[in-house]
Amino acid sequence: MNSRYDILFEKVKIGPVTAPNRFYQVPHCNGMGHRFPQALARMRGIKAEGGWGVVCTEEVEIHPSSDITPYNQGRLWDDSDIANLRLMTDAVHEHGSLAGIELVYQGLAGKNHYSRLPTLAPTHASVLGGYPMQARAMDRADIKNLRQWYKNAAIRSKKAGFDIVYVYAGHGLSVLMHFLSRQHNDRSDEYGGSLENRARLLKEVLIDTKEAVGDTCGIALRIAVDELLGKNGTQADGEGSDIIEMLADIPDLWDVNVSSWENDSQTSRFSQEGFQEQYTKHVKSLTTKPVVGVGRFTSPDAMVSQIKRGVLDLIGAARPSIADPFLPNKIRDNKLDTIRECIGCNICVSSDNYAAPIRCTQNPTMGEEWRRDWHPEIIKPKHQDEAVLIVGAGPAGLECAHALAKRGYEVVIAEKNKVAGGRVLRESQLPGLAQWKRVIDYRLNALKQMPNVEMYFDSEVTPENLTEFGFENIIIATGSYWKNNGQSRETRQHLVHDGSLQILTPDDIMSGVVPQGEVVIYDADHYYMASVLAEKCVELGCNVTYVTNSARVAEWSDNTLEQQRIHNCLHEKGVKIILNQQLHKIVQNNVVSQHIYTRKENYTPCKTLVVVSERSPNDDLYTPLKDKHPFKHFALIGDAYAPGLIAQAVHSGHLEAQFFGSGKDKAIFKRDKGLGFNR
Repeated sequence: MNSRYDILFEKVKIGPVTAPNRFYQVPHCNGMGHRFPQALARMRGIKAEGGWGVVCTEEVEIHPSSDITPYNQGRLWDDSDIANLRLMTDAVHEHGSLAGIELVYQGLAGKNHYSRLPTLAPTHASVLGGYPMQARAMDRADIKNLRQWYKNAAIRSKKAGFDIVYVYAGHGLSVLMHFLSRQHNDRSDEYGGSLENRARLLKEVLIDTKEAVGDTCGIALRIAVDELLGKNGTQADGEGSDIIEMLADIPDLWDVNVSSWENDSQTSRFSQEGFQEQYTKHVKSLTTKPVVGVGRFTSPDAMVSQIKRGVLDLIGAARPSIADPFLPNKIRDNKLDTIRECIGCNICVSSDNYAAPIRCTQNPTMGEEWRRDWHPEIIKPKHQDEAVLIVGAGPAGLECAHALAKRGYEVVIAEKNKVAGGRVLRESQLPGLAQWKRVIDYRLNALKQMPNVEMYFDSEVTPENLTEFGFENIIIATGSYWKNNGQSRETRQHLVHDGSLQILTPDDIMSGVVPQGEVVIYDADHYYMASVLAEKCVELGCNVTYVTNSARVAEWSDNTLEQQRIHNCLHEKGVKIILNQQLHKIVQNNVVSQHIYTRKENYTPCKTLVVVSERSPNDDLYTPLKDKHPFKHFALIGDAYAPGLIAQAVHSGHLEAQFFGSGKDKAIFKRDKGLGFNR
């Protein structure tokens, strides 16, 4: 181990327990929760194997009246849930790490779709998240019950083997935070009004939890020290400080949160590594207890700096631990160039919003540890000596090559361009997406060090010469290209135009084509591409109008917690925004759109239209030969098979490599049915 990083491997005392090092996987959602407990336990256990000294759960519901269906979070309603949770603690303890559990009662953020019980909250108010129902204001009997539910859950947590028990008042997702918040608490009794009154329930639950299990379990408080709402919410240098000083010595650990979730888990497009430092350092200055903070840390030097400068005591991570579960061990073993650095894209977050098992752009094994028996660092060896030609060095091709080479196969990569990277390389040149290049850098660095890999650039392969290379095994990973014909999920009709405008695609802009005059960007993709192209065109000096058939800018990016920031960014850059308009035709230097409800036509004068709608798979190498090829193995992967997210392309490449030579059906995997206790 490099001595400069010794400080990262010091033990840290957390109340009655001791963390074996400073690497702390903070609670994070995963889309598995109580529905897929075996998969969840395996995922958490691998993180402990990878060196994370503390590994925590996601939110864990403590009572049926705080049911957050359809989301797959943890569940500890009664004793029957203990066995499923013990799967995780056993997996974590196997590697000498501590297991933490984040107990939650959601309050205004819970809708109880499954239990159908009334939602309880500080006041009579609409629930959060847009669902048309209201919460019931808790009376003193309800508050007494709530305290008992927390106490019962803490005792069950101890029985399940947890070493650290959380009291959760962060992210805007906890009734304890709702009581603290002036925004949500308008009570006039001893639990409302002054800060001391609003903090009363949190203090009571903390003390109850400590009295119940604090003899053997560390008690952690995760709290929003700033809601980034100015005077309308908690501020770090205002009530946030007062709360910490009021409770400073009660918890054994402070877990710093900036509320809400989109603030706490900002993407790399809008924040840099360590972006929460000012808040974490502020908490550290107000308590003698250890402090854990996050900041999408991937650099060990940044981690050491945070500790030495007194910013925090434990390196908190959710997303970096997802991208590389073995990050701590790689630092310990001085293998820094093998770290899969988080790119901050929040695809992991999007999985939770779909109540689906977690996935990661950088780490294709995430969420597949149990059901496919995949490991982030270990892969089954080759079944026999064979060579494989991979055509295309984009995200799918490079991942497939890396995994096959690790298995021991001879791998040759042919890439028509002068450099590797495909779409990731091109997209990483766009505003805010530079960190995404890590997807390519990690794989290229690994491949260059592998003696069984050869890479040939500036080497275009055609259907005619594909059979001349002498390979029996060929995998096509040639990506996709953006359409310019106006087809989208809303219409299969081609765009009618009179040729009066320059029509470009994202590929054109990324290839260096300069748009002319006034620019209209039409977004039927609804993710990041149209908005970053709008920024790019502004940088090029264009006046830009953004048109979409959605009711919001970059609507799907709500799943990656970016939508509001993207809209605000375009507004600040002077981009005109037109919503609810379907691209219709081009007539005499005008983009004609139709309102999606009224069908009324809208004319927008411009010189250049950039269409961001759909992509076509670049499968010309595969399709002519798929039914009559002479090869032993001939496959199509990534965007060349089905265009999608970069994460899907990487997963496709890894899936192909894992199954190569097995003869097995890729669609078959283990189905997690738990232990019979999960609901």
